[in-house]
Amino acid sequence: MSNNPAPFVIHLHDDVLGDLRNRLRNTRWPDEAPGAPWSQGTDRTVLRSLVDEWAEGFDWREQERALNRYPHFMAEISGTKVHFIHVRNGKPPLILTHGWPSSFVEFLPLVDRLSQDFDLIIPSLPGYGFSERPARVGIDAAYTAGLWLNLMEQLGYSQFGAIGGDFGAAVTTHLALIAPERATRIMITTPEMHPVLDANSHPLSTAEKAYLKHVEGWDATERGYSSIQSTRPQTVGYGLSDSPVGLAAWLIEKWRAWSDSDGDVLEKFGTDFLLTNLTLYWATNSITPSMRDYFDARWHSTALTGTDFVSVPTAISVFANEFAPTGTPPREWYERLYNVQQWSIAAAGGHFAAAEEPDRVAHDVQTHFTAAFA
Repeated sequence: MSNNPAPFVIHLHDDVLGDLRNRLRNTRWPDEAPGAPWSQGTDRTVLRSLVDEWAEGFDWREQERALNRYPHFMAEISGTKVHFIHVRNGKPPLILTHGWPSSFVEFLPLVDRLSQDFDLIIPSLPGYGFSERPARVGIDAAYTAGLWLNLMEQLGYSQFGAIGGDFGAAVTTHLALIAPERATRIMITTPEMHPVLDANSHPLSTAEKAYLKHVEGWDATERGYSSIQSTRPQTVGYGLSDSPVGLAAWLIEKWRAWSDSDGDVLEKFGTDFLLTNLTLYWATNSITPSMRDYFDARWHSTALTGTDFVSVPTAISVFANEFAPTGTPPREWYERLYNVQQWSIAAAGGHFAAAEEPDRVAHDVQTHFTAAFA
């Protein structure tokens, strides 16, 4: 590309939106699950309310205009097109990486809160939204970290800070492991990466044992989606790529369960936010490539070793009402893998911290990164 990165404008064709509405209106619904709402999966009443709004009331063009107020770009890196937002003001740079089942939209509430003090780079993960995913296995967090290093070099940043949650936390961790001289300070909001415990590890504390027991219980009851996505993402992808209601049911359940929603996901995030995220997944047909993150992470990832340690100053922002992988990991658990220099626990907020508690996230960013770049 002669103009690389190139400006990019989001625009979904009318036929894509028309097809979406027709599919929503012609849905064949399953029966209502017996028992308590949500006990067998996404509640039909809540989903039908959201789908009715998606088909009849949701104004994508209004959301599209709002998204295009941000400066979007497309870069080609090693033959792969990567979409990102870049707010450049000549300030210290931060790269912010989302996870699944999210998108770059999760971080937009931080732009107004941080852009006066930082240049912000908000990319879409490979295979999410407008970013391509190479047609091979092994597109793991370390691979994506390599893409981000290349991207930041293209943008002229020799050093930068990095922030991430979910898969974005893994990418951020690998940035610091691969290039600590460039990713000089990081912050994570979810415990995505686990330290390797071996014969040389010091014994687990009581709090660590309790946390791991809690995770074990969560895995036994809530990890079904991950088992499918890490073994047969293609199989489930056929249904989710063909049915927008199936897609909504698959993703909205996670936005409800993993957030501090008190069970009311529509009230927590608002239908415009949720439907914007869903429409991006649907229109770009990115649900199946996004799920391949789980397959590659399980079978083709760059494994950590017992000697791996993130030496750069790390901020850990824990959001106490995150339900996945659930519980509040003790500081000593993080300190097995990270040089924890800032530790905070927020009483509110969950897995999607930037969208749920943007003021708190922005505060933690300011306190961790401002002094370093002064």
